[in-house]
Amino acid sequence: MLLDESLRPDLERVEALGDGDVSVGRRERGDRLWLVSVAPSDGPVAYHLYDRSTGEARFLFTHRAELAEQVLAPMEPFSFTARDGLEIHGYATFPPGVDPAGLPAVLNVHGGPWARDFWGYDPDAQWLANRGYVCLQVNFRGSTGYGKAFLNAGDKQWGRAMHDDLVDAVEHAVARGWVDRERVGIYGGSYGGYAALAGAAFTPDVFRCAVDLVGPSNLLTLLDSLPEYWKPMIAHMHRRVGDPATEKDMLWERSPLSRAGDIRIPVLVAQGANDPRVKQAEAEQIVAALQEKGLPHTYLLFEDEGHGLAKPENRERFYAACEAFLAEHLGGRAQEAPLEQ
Repeated sequence: MLLDESLRPDLERVEALGDGDVSVGRRERGDRLWLVSVAPSDGPVAYHLYDRSTGEARFLFTHRAELAEQVLAPMEPFSFTARDGLEIHGYATFPPGVDPAGLPAVLNVHGGPWARDFWGYDPDAQWLANRGYVCLQVNFRGSTGYGKAFLNAGDKQWGRAMHDDLVDAVEHAVARGWVDRERVGIYGGSYGGYAALAGAAFTPDVFRCAVDLVGPSNLLTLLDSLPEYWKPMIAHMHRRVGDPATEKDMLWERSPLSRAGDIRIPVLVAQGANDPRVKQAEAEQIVAALQEKGLPHTYLLFEDEGHGLAKPENRERFYAACEAFLAEHLGGRAQEAPLEQ
């Protein structure tokens, strides 16, 4: 919404600078010169100096010039109606240069879960698309950015309506013809890791494989082991996830560990040994259950990492393992293909 109509000519000129999200980062005191950025989903952010007195803009630089030399995939928004009538929004990134029909797919679930995916350049989406997968990203109920009612619709819906939204997104992509129903994986970190384990345990018929990075497997032990700096959020966690004092059975039922015996698909579990939020025990207990039942799995423990992977060498190891894992079970590529202009 434009509040000052006198700025409309300027807005139209800067919007014409390129396809992408346009932002005015800085305005000098006289308000003649603006620093404008244009952020596409399939390339680097481009910066321009816009002169309001002439209506002209001068290109300055891009934030990652090497991206301009690569063949990247545009991110496309989509929406669908969930099984209970709620409207859900998401994004699809397709392999470049390929007919978007009957492709293998990876449902890439964001963490938080009180966060959201955005339209724009996303390294994981580009990585997956480059390896031959449709990358599906869904702002399921409980995600931010869609109003308080949408956020609150996720209260105590871990493993239930929040997960149903993810499954419904897969069904939407299959119905559109984009995705091969028999070749869909689920992947994510933190809450996304929980969702991956939930996909393997609760809906193993929907997914061919699952990748969990630092995701909780047992909501009871997760809530019992909150780090000290999370203690001010304890009431928030009990409201959004569940209260162990009064809802112990519900929390156990929503825990992938409780249904480990139902897992029939291969699972890759990755964990940081120093994770203060989702403790190593969350990975160890699901891995132990998989081992006990003789279920196919891969376990990567990073001794020098916390809640996520900060070191480049560890990220490379993780992504290489993911590529091999996904290629084996979904049929994509496990190595970088030459990029053609």
